[in-house]
Amino acid sequence: MNILFISLGCDKNLVDSEVMLGIIRDKGITITNDENQADIIIVNTCCFINDAKEESINTILEMAEYKKTGRLKGLIVTGCMAQRYKEDIQNEIPEVDAIVGTTSYDEIGAIIDSVLEGKKTVAVKDNNSSLQVKTNRVNTTGGYFSYLKIAEGCDKHCTYCIIPKIRGNYRSVPMEILLEEAATLAENGVKELILVAQETTLYGKDLYGEKSLPKLLRELCKIEGIEWIRILYCYPEEITDDLIQVIKEEDKVCSYLDMPIQHASDNILKRMGRRTNKEELVNIIGKLRKEIPDIALRTTLITGFPGETDEEHNELMDFVNDMKFERLGVFTYSKEEETPAAKMKHQIRRHIKKRRQAEIMELQQGIAFAKAKDMISQKLKVMIEGKLPAEEYADKTQLSEEQVMSMGNVYIGRTYKDAPNVDGYIFVPTRAELMSGEFVEVLVTDANGYDLIGELI
Repeated sequence: MNILFISLGCDKNLVDSEVMLGIIRDKGITITNDENQADIIIVNTCCFINDAKEESINTILEMAEYKKTGRLKGLIVTGCMAQRYKEDIQNEIPEVDAIVGTTSYDEIGAIIDSVLEGKKTVAVKDNNSSLQVKTNRVNTTGGYFSYLKIAEGCDKHCTYCIIPKIRGNYRSVPMEILLEEAATLAENGVKELILVAQETTLYGKDLYGEKSLPKLLRELCKIEGIEWIRILYCYPEEITDDLIQVIKEEDKVCSYLDMPIQHASDNILKRMGRRTNKEELVNIIGKLRKEIPDIALRTTLITGFPGETDEEHNELMDFVNDMKFERLGVFTYSKEEETPAAKMKHQIRRHIKKRRQAEIMELQQGIAFAKAKDMISQKLKVMIEGKLPAEEYADKTQLSEEQVMSMGNVYIGRTYKDAPNVDGYIFVPTRAELMSGEFVEVLVTDANGYDLIGELI
């Protein structure tokens, strides 16, 4: 029997997918990438914003067609959309054979058996249920980096966000389980751990009575084979001196922090239900840069929040220009049902949200390009991810394919400043033979937009 697994949404969702894939593999079931050869298709869905919901629905409907044209016997929907909209899926997409919520992943093996027997199944438990599946995850990220989900749920209840209603309250994964999982990943060749959760900075407070991310980091640093540890989703108000000290002291912990702030206007931040104001944001950014001079800060923003004025948008633009984040992404506000922000007056028109988003990204592009040029002549540790075809490198650099071919191989890699799939790359032309997952020392010789070009030292 063959199963096709489609994972949509964020990296936290991807970890859930990898856990389910581990259960499926342990049952002796074959994983396929060919829809026409799939006996069962599982779609792990996202519904964080409208675009994600549309992608999830379209994917489910597309896969349902293989019941007519392929050998498909069962269609299973898992994840956030399954948790939030189980009745709608049952009523409107009858082709779906099983619905599996965000705390029922451990049942996926039994659910597959049930579907093969022709039974319709709904496995959606309370979203605050604990889930500690003991299985060897299937690493789908290429083998050299992996996400480590250290907690589930969120207690912040920002007014625009539906996550607490879908994923429940904040629940940390016990440290011993995380250390065991990380050690297994390292034994299987993973060299970079990327810590994720709805919020990583609160890790352990529910279990141990105090924020324990610094302790977790120090324990993870002891694992042989792990060379980089990267932290995502750090809420600014929860960043402690202990956390800063760990980043400073531990060589394995990257000088990189993903710190979503969402806005810089005090009025908008308050209406968003955020726990910081503009002055506090300036202070924590300043402190991080002072204590960790080489730190790369990444943030995300929301533009077009209900009631956002031109003046508040311009205030955000000025903030971005002053803070000069190394990495920055901007989302247009998405009106989510069952959230307080959806009921707020003065919803912003789509074209205004898109224009404001474009203005911020244009500003950030100039900042990022300048910071890339500032990297020239620096020596950096680089993880090699693979080779780049000569024609692609020629397109990026305006060189001819003949010129590129004369350089030997062109490798693509990442520096400590670059999280996979969201940040930039460094290209390394060389006649040397390098391996994916290998760490090398590189001298930055040029910059091409966001990306760097370097040579082996």
